[in-house]
Amino acid sequence: MTTTAADSAPVPGPALPDEDGAPAGAAPAATAPAGPAPAGSAPEPADENAWLEDIYGEEQLAWVTEQNSRTEDLLEDAAYASLESSILEVLDSTDRIAMVGKRGDWYYNFWKDGNNPKGLWRRTSWESYCTDAPEWDVLLDVDALAAAEGEEWVFHGATFLRPAAGEPYRRALLALSPDGGDANRYREFDVDSRTFVDPAAGGFDLPTAKGNVSWLDADTLLVSSTADGLPKTASSYARTGVTLKRGGTLAGSPRIFDVPEQHMMAVVAHDSTPGFERTFAVDYIDFFNRTNLVLRDGEWVAIDVPTDVNVSAHRQWLLFRPQQDWSVDGATYPAGSLLAADFEDYLAGGRSLSVLFTPDARTSLQSWSWTRNFLLLNLLQDVSSEIRVLDPSLPGASGDGCAWASTPLDACPPLHDVTAYAVDDEDDAAADGGAGDDFWLVATGFTTPSTLLRGTLERGEPGTAGVVSRHAAVKSSPSFFSDADYEVQQHFAISEDGTRVPYFQVAAHNLPLDGQNPTQLSGYGGFEVSRTPAYSGTVGRAWLERRTAGLPGDGGAAPHSRGGVYVVANIRGGGEYGPSWHRAALKENRHKAYQDFAAVARDLISRGVTSPERLGCVGGSNGGLLVGNMLTRYPELFGAVSCGVPLLDMRRYTRLSAGHSWIAEYGDPDDPAQWEFIRTFSPYHLLKDGVEYPETFIWTATSDDRVGPVQARKMAARMLAMGIPNVWFHEALEGGHAGASDNRQAAALQARSQHFLWKALAGGTA
Repeated sequence: MTTTAADSAPVPGPALPDEDGAPAGAAPAATAPAGPAPAGSAPEPADENAWLEDIYGEEQLAWVTEQNSRTEDLLEDAAYASLESSILEVLDSTDRIAMVGKRGDWYYNFWKDGNNPKGLWRRTSWESYCTDAPEWDVLLDVDALAAAEGEEWVFHGATFLRPAAGEPYRRALLALSPDGGDANRYREFDVDSRTFVDPAAGGFDLPTAKGNVSWLDADTLLVSSTADGLPKTASSYARTGVTLKRGGTLAGSPRIFDVPEQHMMAVVAHDSTPGFERTFAVDYIDFFNRTNLVLRDGEWVAIDVPTDVNVSAHRQWLLFRPQQDWSVDGATYPAGSLLAADFEDYLAGGRSLSVLFTPDARTSLQSWSWTRNFLLLNLLQDVSSEIRVLDPSLPGASGDGCAWASTPLDACPPLHDVTAYAVDDEDDAAADGGAGDDFWLVATGFTTPSTLLRGTLERGEPGTAGVVSRHAAVKSSPSFFSDADYEVQQHFAISEDGTRVPYFQVAAHNLPLDGQNPTQLSGYGGFEVSRTPAYSGTVGRAWLERRTAGLPGDGGAAPHSRGGVYVVANIRGGGEYGPSWHRAALKENRHKAYQDFAAVARDLISRGVTSPERLGCVGGSNGGLLVGNMLTRYPELFGAVSCGVPLLDMRRYTRLSAGHSWIAEYGDPDDPAQWEFIRTFSPYHLLKDGVEYPETFIWTATSDDRVGPVQARKMAARMLAMGIPNVWFHEALEGGHAGASDNRQAAALQARSQHFLWKALAGGTA
């Protein structure tokens, strides 16, 4: 693992899927109503819709079917069919970049298109990949596998066994989900024979469950799982790690690591880097606190840091990123900084820390990636990318705040997202004919189709400063809409407490500022997830290029038509400005995220971009909670709300699906004191009679095993029972937390949301 996100814990989920397909879902849900609150908990408000918590109940699914039919009758008209087809054309385009990962001499890719909706796992050589029509060696056809086995498999990745020195990569564990959720079945695969290794002959085949798997050696796995009766946490994740020998069972395997039931999950993994072989365990206490341990002489040794300091190991180095200010030996390192120490020295008690990055009010660290000899830092400065290359072998320049020599990488245009990561840090360095210091660059912007570049890092000549970088484009995505007709602007709204909140606006050049533009406002605001610029053919076709029917002109002028305006808000709770930006909206401060989003809405209105009747908002998962609060707390600002796979019942969220794992973000509603502030952002409990609510579309998936479909069902049912007009609900029967597991499902999901918003806000189409 060469690339590390600033905080790599699993999050409740993405916003809407983009043009490259639906992101994978995540975690097994309870299928029956959740139990009562523990003794001493805050009292539960009356819930007339608790019966809908039985996810697969016959009566409950009949209700879902009825609501689906009602919504499809509204939305699935001729314009919808055309829109869905147009989006599917984007998703299935064979001109998209086939992103690859290098293992040994091969470049691996997973690909979906119209002919292969479930996808192909395949590989090619570098020389072939660089051509316009690479020759792909198909290793696994997931559609054929699903047909042969009668299971709707969704491919969730491959974990290779490191081969002996000089040998090619051959064995891998494939993660296959039966429904697109988090629970995976891990099966051993031979890439040479292109077949699964028969369990009868000793091949690994782990039952479907949540968890993780790591190779210890050719005949041994380290497994964290909830299968075969192994215990699970209150968050429904694995509580224990075991050592599974070839031919053995999970239930009969030695347990090597356990965490308390109230902690989030246990993870065990082996780092097989030659010369630096280590076995690790992580006790995820909650989303933001964890204990990291390394196995020494048969005993687990904790890496001695506060639980809110993120730790990663690479060869001889330990890297630390504190989420709050961290004081060590009289020095205080700010939240969001990056520090380095020698691994063995730190474990022995040494506390010599080298500062590699220090955040400021505008700049944050998003991720880092090691090449063979260098460290790449991916930064955001006011939500635009900046990349720095660090050389551990040379000291940093006086006054630049970095202990290692630091060189900016000239590859980041303003208002774009550019990410750098290693191609294969275990290959030889370029001087030895290898790709060890090669790196990928992925560059994208709202009106800039994604480009994949490859480069090489080298030390400059003696006496010169820094690292020399050479990079060139390898692949580019096509344009899916007339992107030259649109411009990207960044603005800052002022929230209630005076905080400047950035947002991106994508609109036609010379946009009329008369309040008549249909505007879609998107946000997330949680779990330190950053919303950065990204090209979306779906948004371009389904929103920017769509046209209203003739709107009345000012002062009796001739009617005119308008395209859509797309806006992304970078509100607190996210990671755009690092951990402090995230922590500013935790628990009792959650309202600040919603105030920020409302401030952006008001700024769009005051600037004349749009008006409440033409402004809609959209969000998924935690973003669904965000727009649920817009619906219930700020209904006067919006004409329509699209609310996907959402959290909405914040009194019972901890007992629904994987909700217990998010207490660190939202608080514990069973604690009476915490329920007092949680109830202020629980949309299910904020609905009131006599309020004029915007038109509302709530969508989810039966197989969502992360948030689950229950909260969406109950919110829609309550709104309908209250007689609130223009409330619509749709539940896909598969697709996991992303709501879609193949491109056709993703196109339908996107088309429903986009078409609903357009019908509600645009007053017809032309």
